[in-house]
Amino acid sequence: MADIDKFIAAHRKQTGPPPLAADPEPRRRHWPLVSVDDHLLEPRDTFEGRLPGRLQDRAPRIAEDDDGMEYWLFEDERVPISGGNVMKSWDAADMYTGPVRFDQMRRGAWDVDARIRDMDVAGIYASLCFPSMVFGFAGWRFMRMKDRELGLASLRAYNQWVLDGWAGAHPDRLIPSQVSCLWDAELAAGEIRRNAARGFHSVTFSENPESLGLPSLYTDYWDPFFRACEETGTVINLHVGSSGKTMLPSEDSPSEVLSALFTVSALSSAVDWIFAKIPVRFPGLKLVLSEGGIGWLPMLLDRLDYIASEYVPGGMTDTWTGIDITPREVLLRNFWFAAYYDPRTIGRLEDPVLSHVMYEADYPHADSSWPDTQEILHMQFEKLPARVAEAVTFRNACDLFRHPLPPAGFTDVAG
Repeated sequence: MADIDKFIAAHRKQTGPPPLAADPEPRRRHWPLVSVDDHLLEPRDTFEGRLPGRLQDRAPRIAEDDDGMEYWLFEDERVPISGGNVMKSWDAADMYTGPVRFDQMRRGAWDVDARIRDMDVAGIYASLCFPSMVFGFAGWRFMRMKDRELGLASLRAYNQWVLDGWAGAHPDRLIPSQVSCLWDAELAAGEIRRNAARGFHSVTFSENPESLGLPSLYTDYWDPFFRACEETGTVINLHVGSSGKTMLPSEDSPSEVLSALFTVSALSSAVDWIFAKIPVRFPGLKLVLSEGGIGWLPMLLDRLDYIASEYVPGGMTDTWTGIDITPREVLLRNFWFAAYYDPRTIGRLEDPVLSHVMYEADYPHADSSWPDTQEILHMQFEKLPARVAEAVTFRNACDLFRHPLPPAGFTDVAG
């Protein structure tokens, strides 16, 4: 496994960021996409006026060094903004992972109105956004703050900003997703219930909390959090790399290896969550494997069938004794999947798998299909029944996250 921050630092270009790419022309729309995995870059005013008065002057904030480079300041820790957060700011040949200022990146990464314009370019009707790498895809930055009271107040302020400053600015276009209190499962459960009453239907959580120095999925430590999510219908998003680590076979593997193996990390997470029996203990949980693709799904279904068969003595050990649902059934009941480029798989899926597949654009990261998302959708869906295309591009996501369906006519407008 590779530490993502260290990997990016090791592959960082030392020169300054290249010129911004030209604004693309609006693409022809084929389907109104609800993207279930995009990312935001937290703007300078994320925490302004959102903490209790006695803590406000200690809130996380943007500062500048002597060279004018901007960075986030968390207590006494400086965290630069990596270009890896905003790769779609530049042409493909100019990808840059070094430090970057707000005025050196695409405005749609952090400005909510500019984000909507970028979504319109690619025919993205609605978007669920994860935090930046600065804060961690599961929001683990708050856990690292030394002052626990300040960390909790900052986390609550962050969620408030997501609710009113980000998604609240365009509630029909953005799906609010909260970060969780990773250092206290009981406190996290309380936040889930409080936020459910305020309109959150989604939370981002680590696919492997043990990698963050937290209790394993195989303990009962997280049960209060899972119970609260189940009771409130809050969807748990498990983004690949939210533990700070992802699959990398060798220390000197190049960046292409990390990218190619992202889906393998999703597969391993699914298996771990199944055999930790979390969805068995909490059958109403809804889990999304974000940025995992779906090409591995048929293989895992076959493998789960095989190890549960008579052909593999000991394939299902005592850990599954007395459970009246198979691992395969757990996968198809409790998990949802995010496709992004799966042309060899998408047309071969049938219910019940199909009803749990959604789609993502991953803006503004390097993997993103933006601004050509519609062209890639068309290539994968043009020969499939309309019901399949509609289910994967927007209906499944709207149903899962309880978001309004795209209005009639969104597909008919080019930009």
